[in-house]
Amino acid sequence: MMNADQTVEIGVKGMTCAACVRRVENGLRKIPSVTSASVNLATERAAVEFDHFPQAGELETIQLAITKLGYEPVELSTVRNAGSIEDNDLEAQRLWHLFVGAAIFALPIVVLAMAPMLSDGVMSLMMSWLSMEQWNWVMFGLAIPVQFWFGGRFLRLGAKSLFSTSPDMNSLILLGTMAAFLYSTVVTVFPQWIPPQSRHVYFEASAVVITLILLGKFLETKSRHQASDAMKVLLKLVPKMATVIRNGEAVTIPAEAVVLNDVVEVRPGSAIAVDGVVVSGSTYIDESMVTGESVPVAKEAGDEVVAGTINGSGSIQFRATAIGADTTLAKIVAFVESAQASKPRIQGIADRVVAYFVPVVLLIALLTALAWLFVMPGGSIDQALIHAVAVLIIACPCAMGLAVPTSVMVGTGKAAQQGILFRSTDAIESLSQVALIAFDKTGTLTVGKPHLSLFHVLPPFSSDDLLAQLALVEQRSEHPLATAIVDAAAKGPKSPLTVTSFNAIAGAGVEAELSNGHAIIIGSEKMMRERRIETSSFDAQVADAMSEGSGYFFAAVDGSLAAIMIVSDPIKPSTQSAVEHLKQSGYEVALISGDNERTALSIADRCGIPATMVYAEVRPNDKADVVYTLKRDGRRVAFVGDGLNDAPALTIADVGIAMGTGTDLAIESADVIAMSGDIQNIPRAISLSKAVMLNIKQNLGWAFGYNVLLIPIATGLLKPMTGLSLSPIAAGLAMSLSSFFVVTNALRLRSWR
Repeated sequence: MMNADQTVEIGVKGMTCAACVRRVENGLRKIPSVTSASVNLATERAAVEFDHFPQAGELETIQLAITKLGYEPVELSTVRNAGSIEDNDLEAQRLWHLFVGAAIFALPIVVLAMAPMLSDGVMSLMMSWLSMEQWNWVMFGLAIPVQFWFGGRFLRLGAKSLFSTSPDMNSLILLGTMAAFLYSTVVTVFPQWIPPQSRHVYFEASAVVITLILLGKFLETKSRHQASDAMKVLLKLVPKMATVIRNGEAVTIPAEAVVLNDVVEVRPGSAIAVDGVVVSGSTYIDESMVTGESVPVAKEAGDEVVAGTINGSGSIQFRATAIGADTTLAKIVAFVESAQASKPRIQGIADRVVAYFVPVVLLIALLTALAWLFVMPGGSIDQALIHAVAVLIIACPCAMGLAVPTSVMVGTGKAAQQGILFRSTDAIESLSQVALIAFDKTGTLTVGKPHLSLFHVLPPFSSDDLLAQLALVEQRSEHPLATAIVDAAAKGPKSPLTVTSFNAIAGAGVEAELSNGHAIIIGSEKMMRERRIETSSFDAQVADAMSEGSGYFFAAVDGSLAAIMIVSDPIKPSTQSAVEHLKQSGYEVALISGDNERTALSIADRCGIPATMVYAEVRPNDKADVVYTLKRDGRRVAFVGDGLNDAPALTIADVGIAMGTGTDLAIESADVIAMSGDIQNIPRAISLSKAVMLNIKQNLGWAFGYNVLLIPIATGLLKPMTGLSLSPIAAGLAMSLSSFFVVTNALRLRSWR
C-alpha cells in the first residue's frame, strides 16, 4: 500500500519470532534507496521508507526481497474491510489442522515409547508381536510425516535462516527436532554404529515437540487475532450496501460504489456508509463506536454524519462528502494501524537482545553437548543429545518479539473504542510519564460554542446596523469569538456594505474598512488602549463579565467607542471532575488563556485549577513559549488544545493532545486525539497509557525471565546440585506456551476500565 509520503506498507506472512522481524528488517534495509524499515510481528506488517516518493515498481522489489528471505509478502488494500482481517483466521484454522494431524501420528509414538515403562506385562505383550528393533521402525514410520509434513514449515524456514546466517526460532526447532530424529533414525537403521548402552530412540521427543509447538502457535495466533478485535469491530461498522437517490429513485448499491455528492438515504436503525452532510430529515445517531460518546447525538439539515455510526428512529438523507479511505472511520483505522506499526523506545531493549540471542543459544547447546560427552558424570551420547535438544527447544525468541507489539495492538484498539487515538507508541510511552497537564480554554475546558450574551451599543449607533456591519467584518476572522457575532447577526437584517480592507492582529482583534468609508476596530481592552480609545463607560459590564468568566471585547467606529460585546462559552459538564481526577492522581494542572487575568482566574476557579497555575493574556504565538517554560525544570508536560493557534504548543509539548472538535492542522500537530471532545478522555488516556506500559514491562519481564531461568535448567548442568533438568518434551511444552502467555497477558488490557 502506497502512502501519501515516502513510505510503503506491506503485509509479511510466516514470521514466528523476534529474530524473523530482525531478519526481514535487515533484508529490506539492504534495498537501494530504502532509508528505514520497521516490521511488526503482532500485526504482520512492514513499513518501508524511501529517500524519494516510491514508484509502483519498488513495491515489487520489496515483495521479491521478502520472498527471498523465506516469507510471504501480502499487498495491503488502501481501504480496509472486515474481511481483510477475518481472512487471518484461515491461518489459525490451518495451524489447528496441522496440530490435529501431527497429534494423530505423535500419540501412538508416545504410547509405544512409554509402554515398556508401564509394566512387564505390557512389555511382554509388545515383544510377542514385534521385536524392539521392529517397534523402532514403526515409530520411525509414524515420525516421518510429523517431522517433514506437519513440521515442514519450521524446517523450511529454519533452513533458509541458517543458510542466510541469520538463525531464528525456526532454526532452533530445526536443529533440535532433527537432531533427535536423525539420532533415532541412526539407532533404528544402523544400530551397530551406536554403543549398546546408548541405543535409545527419541522419535517421541521430535514428534511431540513439533506437535506442541503447533499447538502453541495455534493458541498464539488465535490470541493475536483476538487482540485485533477492536479493529474488527470498527471495520464491521460500515454496511456493505447503501441506498442512494438517483434520477429521483432510491437505488441500493454496494457501499464502495457511492460517489461524492451522492444523496444517501438512511432508514431507522441502519448504519451510515460514508461521511456526509444531512440535507433533509432529523434523527438521533449513535456515534459511540467512533467517538466513545455514549449519548446519541441529534442530527438535522446541515449537520455532519460519519460512516460507521448507527441511525436512530428517524429517517434522513445526506450528501456524501467523503468516501473510502477519506472517511473519518477509515482515518481512525489508519491512525490506529500507524500507531500499532510504530515501535516505542523500550522495544530497543528486546531488539538488542534478539540480535545475539539465537547465536548464543546455539553456542550454549553446543557447550551443553560437549559437557555431557566429556565432563559430566554419567555423560553419554544420548544424554548429550537430550540436553542439547532441550536447550534448542526451550529458547523462545518469539515471546520477545510479541511482548511489545501485542500490548500496543490491544491497547491502541481499546483506546480507539474509547474515542482516544494515539499517533504512535512513543506517544503512549511519553503520556505515561507526564507530570503536568496544561489546558487551553476555548473548546477544551469550555464547550467551544461561544454565543453573544450581551451587545450594548452607545448612541448614536443603531444596534441592528452596527451588529450587521461587525458580522460583515468578523466573517473574515478565524477566531472562535467571531462566530458568536456572525451567528447573532444572522437573525437580523443584512448589511449592504462590503469590506474593502481587513487586518487580523493575533491575540488582539481585527481592523477593517467598509465600502462606506468607515473604519471598524473590534478587539480587546488592550487593543483599544493602544488606539487611545477610552472604554471606561463599560466598566460595570466588564466587571460582570469577568466575575462570570465570560469573554468581552469592544467595537469602535472611526476611532470612537461604539459597543461592548460579552461572549459566553459554558464550561463542559465534565471539566471539573476531570481536573479533580487529575489532581487526585498526583498531576499538576495549568490553564493557558488569552483572556485577561481576572477572567482567566474566574474560569480556573470554576474548573478547580490553582490560581498559581494560571497563565493569562497569552497571545496565540506565545502559548508554545509558556509550555517551553513549564518544561524547563525537567517536568514532562502534556498540552491539551483544539484550535488552529494551538498547533505550536501541541508540537513543543512532550505530548500534544487535541480535542476532536479542533481543526485539521491542530490534529496533525497532536500526538493524541480525543475524538469526542470529552475532557474526561484526558485522564482516561493517561491511565490507559500507564496500563499499556505496565503490560509491556510485564511481558518483557516474562520473555527475558523465562529464558534466563529455563535455559540453564535445560542444559542439565545444574542437575547434580539441584536435581533440576528438562526433557525435550517438557521444553517443547514450555516453549509453546511462553508466547501464548505473553499474548494472553496483553489481552487483559481489553478489560481495562
